Amino acid sequence: MSAQKDRWVSSLIFLLFCVSSIPKCGSATLQQEPSPQHYFSGLEAGKTSLAFFTPSVSPGAQPFLEQIESSAETLQDYGVSVVKVNCPKEDVSRYCGKENVLRKAFLFRGNRLIREFPTDALFDVNSIVANVLFALLFNEVKYVETLADLENIESVLKGKSNMVFAYVPATGTAEHRAVMEAAFVYGTIHQFVLTTEAALLKATRHDDPDVSSAWLLFCHCQLATDPAQPCRRTALAQPLTLLSIHRHLKLMGAPLVTEVAEDPEKISTVHLQLGLPLVFILSQKETYEADRRTAEFVAWRLLGKAGVALLSRDLVDLNVLHQSNVALKTPDEGMPIQYLVLEDTDEVITLVEDKNKVKQIQEDEQEEEEEDEDEKENNNQDIQDDQVVEAVSRDKKRELPLEQILVLTEENFHSSLSKAARTVVLFYASWEAVSLAVLRSYSEVATLLKGTLGVLLSRVNCWDWPGLCSQENVTQFPTMRIYKEGQQSVTYGGMWGTEELSSFILLSQVSCPLKLTTMDEAEGYLRGEFPPELSSHHHTSLLGVFSTATSEAREAFEEAGNILSGHIRMGMYFEDDALSLSQKYSVSPPALLLARSGGRSVESIALSKHSVQDMVQMIRYQLLDIFPEITVSNLPQYLQLGKPFLILFSAGDISQMESEEMLKLAKGRPQQTFVACWLNLKKTPVGHGILRTYFSTTPSLPVLLWVNLHAGGQVFKFPSEQSITEMNILSWLEKLQAGLEIPSSTLSEEDWKPPLPAYDFLQMMEPSVPELSPHPGDTPAQHPPQSPGGDTARGDTATQEEPSQDTTAEEVGSPGRGLRGTAPRLAARDKQGKRHSEL
Repeated sequence: MSAQKDRWVSSLIFLLFCVSSIPKCGSATLQQEPSPQHYFSGLEAGKTSLAFFTPSVSPGAQPFLEQIESSAETLQDYGVSVVKVNCPKEDVSRYCGKENVLRKAFLFRGNRLIREFPTDALFDVNSIVANVLFALLFNEVKYVETLADLENIESVLKGKSNMVFAYVPATGTAEHRAVMEAAFVYGTIHQFVLTTEAALLKATRHDDPDVSSAWLLFCHCQLATDPAQPCRRTALAQPLTLLSIHRHLKLMGAPLVTEVAEDPEKISTVHLQLGLPLVFILSQKETYEADRRTAEFVAWRLLGKAGVALLSRDLVDLNVLHQSNVALKTPDEGMPIQYLVLEDTDEVITLVEDKNKVKQIQEDEQEEEEEDEDEKENNNQDIQDDQVVEAVSRDKKRELPLEQILVLTEENFHSSLSKAARTVVLFYASWEAVSLAVLRSYSEVATLLKGTLGVLLSRVNCWDWPGLCSQENVTQFPTMRIYKEGQQSVTYGGMWGTEELSSFILLSQVSCPLKLTTMDEAEGYLRGEFPPELSSHHHTSLLGVFSTATSEAREAFEEAGNILSGHIRMGMYFEDDALSLSQKYSVSPPALLLARSGGRSVESIALSKHSVQDMVQMIRYQLLDIFPEITVSNLPQYLQLGKPFLILFSAGDISQMESEEMLKLAKGRPQQTFVACWLNLKKTPVGHGILRTYFSTTPSLPVLLWVNLHAGGQVFKFPSEQSITEMNILSWLEKLQAGLEIPSSTLSEEDWKPPLPAYDFLQMMEPSVPELSPHPGDTPAQHPPQSPGGDTARGDTATQEEPSQDTTAEEVGSPGRGLRGTAPRLAARDKQGKRHSEL
């Protein structure tokens, strides 16, 4: 309907309401005709009139005359004139005969009789107006008696027009009049259907309907596309009056969701004009589709009670939007907009239906702000038990530069994987401290790798999208994977530092193992001539050399490369001249060639075991440094060897003499039985704590210790009066083996386990989560969900609620009720997660 027509309808219906509501002091519109002949001779074609014939003097007609005169002015608004015809005493015609006197009224269009009414059915103004309009709109307003009749009309209207279905206990009532007056105005826009059958009312409502009360449904048949599904239905919640029907139809004709991109204070919609609140769902471009469906779901639930608008954070510069996900604007003059943080759409519904909810939420947020102030004042005393949690909490105000990291949802996950040759995905939980700490490192990686071709960094918040994480078999967080061309994935298993993460991502760009096709390529690979993307990473290069007769070892090597992809640099050469290459380094295929320090030295190792697991273990061992510097990141690799440690603690870099002597010792025969290493306390301050554990006071540095963590936990200290030379150390080790040395300390048998088990976030989700799934059929699969509906992520399967009769179709296939992408999901309003700047 055009704006001009809409304004005309509004004005007309308002006029009709005023006319029907204001008491009349009298009426001058009742026409008097002296005789039937005079009346019939004056009838005009197309003109409608309601006539009653009465003798000149008839005292019994007075009550009826008063009601008919009162209705004359109202009927005139609908183009119906009311005429009193005086019958002469001698007239015994059809209309003036004794049997018709004051018993019937007649409705004419021109000189054609449309309907005759018994006067006892026209007992007041409401009954007169209702019955006259019902007769005039006989072809426009369908009267139904059975459910089958109603369903047939509904089926015809699907995809074409909407339907207004009304039940009135009896014709001629005030409710019947209101329906007919509304049909007179809106009948060309919507199909009106009427019934007085109580059985039909009970068939269309699942609850126990009050058959003594009128009831009206707006059926959204124009939007219906499935012939098997009923039209969505929205019931009129107010008593059935002309004004309430007009208001209801105006609301049904308004846009379901209004998209806005300006200050909410300046927004005005038909809902606010009609005295209803307006709910803003705050959105962002990364999750627009999910937010749009969430807003539509809320709009269907609140249809007739409130309006819903989708407000873009990206286009409105209001700081308050960053802390909220829902806003409420009431029609009350001078009332400020309420900005809130809500958990799911059920809370939005309650917010509108329960006016005390806003006050309660505001009080809760005020209490949290007061607690924040208290924490700020007592920051030195409020120390978290877990160091990671403490660090995140302490740094909660820091803004994370996440603009370069693509936000993934169930809608764009699979399509985004094909945008780059390598898509890096960080699966995390937005409220959990370790995830937020890793997210900080990940943002630094994004800065380092900005502009790197073929690499796309992205993230999935598993608290918002558990269905997606379950589909990808991610059960713990954080988890980082690299997807190759959207299909094969490699899971990262190392430390979460910036350097380690960036190294893994860059190494994953190159095939592992990298197949070399010529002798020159193989020699260049050993000399450190790598693809450009690896030029800045000084990893040890490992080259597998295989002949045609060693296919089993080659296949195991290739599989080992797939497992180790991203962690090491591996090449493979199996051309016809592979034997010549291996003989150059005094080894026969199958063999490994290790080039350390840019190819200045190449080690050759014969491959005797051909199983994939043995190959992986052997490669990892061979890549370990001969005399490594122990750091927090590489310590686990050396602990896995299960060997004693001969470790030199230093206050800085060790001297050249000490380095040479320790390196000779590490390269000698005993190096197979222990790990010779050193630790720089300046670079790895945790070494101070280790020494305090070994000794009551920190010894003078450097200090050389023998520590057997895997057998007895005894700590032996190399004599400080002796110089650190290969000969002195070997002599001391012989005394240790002979039991002639006394340990300086013995470590406790306490198990070195994490203080808490690893998080399995799927087990932590509340049981009700799957009910909020937006995707009907969101089950684990290798393909993206086929259904376009919903805010997807609150579980693996969608459990639809049984829809009420008032919303029979609006919840069938509904898109879900979680506020996805609009703002953080909070775990029991966990303050830590909510305050972090990522949230």
